[in-house]
Amino acid sequence: MRAVVCGANGAMGQLICAALGNEVAGKVSIDGENGACRTFGELGDVKADVIIDFSHHSAVPEVLDYAESRGCAVVIGTTGHTEAEKQRIYAAGERIPVFYSGNMSLGIAVLCRLARQAAAAFPEADIEIVEIHHNRKVDAPSGTAHMLFQAVQQVRPQATEHCGRAGEGKRTREEIGISSLRMGNVVGIHEVHICTPSQTLTLRHEAHNRAMFADGAVEAARFVCGRVPGIYNMDGLLG
Repeated sequence: MRAVVCGANGAMGQLICAALGNEVAGKVSIDGENGACRTFGELGDVKADVIIDFSHHSAVPEVLDYAESRGCAVVIGTTGHTEAEKQRIYAAGERIPVFYSGNMSLGIAVLCRLARQAAAAFPEADIEIVEIHHNRKVDAPSGTAHMLFQAVQQVRPQATEHCGRAGEGKRTREEIGISSLRMGNVVGIHEVHICTPSQTLTLRHEAHNRAMFADGAVEAARFVCGRVPGIYNMDGLLG
């Protein structure tokens, strides 16, 4: 596998480059340092099977334009996409294989499955999602929190996302609450609370370091390379 890493000089980009080793075919980073090109235009025509993007959600159009022009796969690890950017991602999936996930951790993929199973087992339960990240994270709720909500929504089609709580008003039966905390250097903690009048089940995942995301991104790249056009995710990777 030959991979181009976009956002190569960021914290995640550096870990991904290290995990790939000699499989790095090219690097793109806005600072242009450490041998990286500033743009895909500077990168030119390199032989790559996949682009792994951990830069910024606004880079999606440029990343996908380059991938489509060369017919290679894409792994999108950025979060906080606008609706227009999401539409661009899904449109690209009609032409090239795109791996799109709000979290590249295999553990989070398992958590999503467990949350879905628990929601099905306790159809009358109140469900709340709590996510905690470092104080430098700019988007809230996290992409992973949205993933967890979507996992629950698969068995509760009428569920609605309720981000944060303020003011007056009772909790509705349909809502799934999402609370975001930003503090210190927390890599990432996600909890799903399933509460009935008689018991509470809490599912929790804690990231110890960012290396797990790099490992997951590389696994995603190997998974998506050579596949037919479409949108792929961690659930599909788990099988």
